[in-house]
Formats: sequence, C-alpha cells, structure tokens
Amino acid sequence: MAAPGPEALVAGAGPNAPAPGATVPSSPLRKAELHGSVSDPVLDTMNFLNEITLRYPDAISFAPGRPYDGFFDTEQVFTHMRTYLDHLAARGGTPQEIRTALYQYGPTAGQIREIIAESLRADEGIDVPAEAVVVTVGAQEAMLLVLRALIGGPDDVLMVASPCYVGITGAARLLDIAVHPVEEREDGFNAADLEAAVLAEKARGRRPRAFYLVPDHSNPSGATLTPQARTDLLDLAARHDLLVLEDSPYRLVSPGPPPPTLKSLDRARRVVHLGSYSKTVFPGARVGFAVADQTVVDESGATSLLADELAKIKSMVTVNTPSLSQAAVAGALLAAQGLVSELNSRAAAYYGDAMRAMLRALDARLPADRRSALGVRWNRPEGGFFLTVQVPFRAGNAALTRSAQDFGVIWTPMSHFYPGGGGHRALRLSTSYLTTEEIDEGTARLARFIEAETRAG
Repeated sequence: MAAPGPEALVAGAGPNAPAPGATVPSSPLRKAELHGSVSDPVLDTMNFLNEITLRYPDAISFAPGRPYDGFFDTEQVFTHMRTYLDHLAARGGTPQEIRTALYQYGPTAGQIREIIAESLRADEGIDVPAEAVVVTVGAQEAMLLVLRALIGGPDDVLMVASPCYVGITGAARLLDIAVHPVEEREDGFNAADLEAAVLAEKARGRRPRAFYLVPDHSNPSGATLTPQARTDLLDLAARHDLLVLEDSPYRLVSPGPPPPTLKSLDRARRVVHLGSYSKTVFPGARVGFAVADQTVVDESGATSLLADELAKIKSMVTVNTPSLSQAAVAGALLAAQGLVSELNSRAAAYYGDAMRAMLRALDARLPADRRSALGVRWNRPEGGFFLTVQVPFRAGNAALTRSAQDFGVIWTPMSHFYPGGGGHRALRLSTSYLTTEEIDEGTARLARFIEAETRAG
C-alpha cells in the first residue's frame, strides 16, 4: 500500500478539501451573535436619512441639523491656529514646546482646558477650574464618557427628556444602559413628570442616576425650558440625588440673550455640562467638552473630580482629542476674547431670520383656517435649528420616501427621537442649512405633500 501524500495528513483532508495553499473563505458572521445595538433602529436613523438625501439629490432637505456653510472661510482655520501658536509663544512656550503641542499626543483631558474654562466664565457664568473640564471628540464622546462613568450597575437608570437627541440614547444602547424616557408636554418639560418617573423607578428597586436634556432650543422639538422649570429641575435633582446632564449646543447661535445655563445656576454640583463647538466654531473640528466638577471619594477617603475619572476612560477610547483641532478652536476663542456669543453674533442673526422665514412660509402656505381643517399645527421656537410639525397622518420612513420622491422635500420623522415609542404623527424641520429662497420653495413642496397625505389617509 502506498504511503499517504502530505496533503492527506492534514486534518479533514478529503476529495472536497481545498488545495494546499488555497485561501479558505471564512464563515459569514451571524448578526444575531453581534451586539444587539447593531440591530437597533436608533443606529440606522442617520444612515437612512443620508441614503434618502443621496437618492434624491434635487430634493430640498429640512433634515440636516448642521451650520450654514456660508459663514466658513477656508483660510480662517489657519488664522485660528496662528492665533493659538502666538498665544503659546506669548506665554513663554519654546519652539520645541509649541511644536510638541501641535504635532504630538497631548494630555488626555485636553490642552486647551484653561481657555475653555475662561470662555465659560466670561460668556456663560459657569465658574469652574480648568481641572473640571475634559476636552472631548465632539459632545458625543462626552456623553459616552459620562454615561460609562456614572452608570455602575444593572439597577442604574438613565432618565431622558422625550423626544430626545438620538446621540444620547444611541450611546446608552452601546453601553447596555437602561433608559427611562420622560415625555415633554406640549408646553415643554414639567418637573412633576420627572419626579413621578423617578419615584416609579425607585419603587422598582432601581436607581435613577442622571437625567439628560437639551434645555435651550432642543433637538428635536425646539423647546426651551422656562426659568421656573430650571429652578424646579435643580430642586428635584437635589431632593432625589440625581445628576443633570445639560447638553446645550444651540443657545449661542440663537438670537437674543439666552436664559442662564443650568450649570450657572448649580450651587450643589448637580449638573454635568456637555458642550460642543460644532455649531459655534465649526463641526469639522469635532471638539466638545464636559464640565464635571463633582467630587469623587474613594474607599480610602481620597478625593478627585469626576473630570479626572472621565479622563481615565477617555484614555482607553480616543486617547486624546486631536491637537490640531484643539488649536483651531482655541484660536477662535482667543480671537473673540472667550466670548462665543460675539463670535457668533452674525450667525445667530442668520439662524433667527431663517426660523422666522420658516414660520412665515408655513403660515402663508397653510393659513390658520386651512391647517385647522387639516389637523396640522407646529410650535414657534425663537431660536435654535429645529421646529416640530404635528400632522394627521403617519409620518414615518415610508411617508418620507414618498415626500422625497414625489414632492422633492425631505424632513425627519419625529418617531426617531422617542426612545419609548411615539411621535408617529410628527416631523422635525431644520432651518439652519438653507437659504430663504430654499426655505420658501421647500415649504411650498411640504404643504403640497401634507395636503396629499391627508387626503390619501
């Protein structure tokens, strides 16, 4: 009997075995075996909107919540960076130190914390040491870090105002954090509703750990907390040992004097303030921050700031925020002497005009008697990027596809922003990225779509 060839000695060799040296394709991954978040509709929201936009390029889109491009000057970013480098030199930085600050990995917590802290003090009345600030890759990373630090066990719960920005619920889903939505009323947030939700969670043996909201011109509803609601929320947080996660990217790109931030009213260190320069400087920098001045005590009695703990987590996520991005943002802040409100005075006026143009166009295309007959209504934000339209039909992805295909207008289904379900007969409109002419034409198309859908329904 002949001796077996070497290929026969390979385990599993047979008539259908691959030839020696051949590439063996791997088995496909089973989606059911991946983390459940990849199948969560929340994570498909942006992909779907991008797909619709690409599929119907001639449609006017009220979907993007992005700044208006007309305020960006390509050369300005170099001026910002030069301003920051000159600042380092004026403070005694050597050429080697300045080169390192620009090209090398920087401190995990950020290298422009002092500049941000000074800006917050000058512009927002938020008086915290630089050590309480962590510079992040956009506000989205700040959310992820704060949730990871605060939610310590399966009984900890994140409370969110609903409708809610999908970034926070998406981050919670990635971290397997339980979310309890607290629905806003038509006239906005009510502390009594949050207190009832907190008590219900405690009765279940769970610990409400934090409450997330956008208090100023919120995404997606456009609502703004009243002064009384701000006081009520801080009082409630103190009573129930609850932290408030304040995310407010639209207040300094809105016309008129803004109401005080929750953090500036915070006397008990109950508020973690989440900030972003995406709307106020430029989104391509991807620079945000967290103000986390809460005291943390370990088992030995030693204390630190919550910001220190966030930096530890960040060191295992993004290592540090890009130095080039920090330099550009810092230069913009320095040039404005920390006053982001003045830096954005022109933009705030533009966005205010855009919102008023949108409301005028809606009133003209759907006057009071007609919208009453149809069962259509909308809110009237005085700032921010967004407003909400209530309609008498189901305004989901299928309706959006018809809107884009047949009427040439794109919007965002509000149902994407309700983590507990809801918002099926409402849509979000963004006014920030369009010209007045586009707003007028887009509103005409939207009105025709609403009329047609109402008749069909």
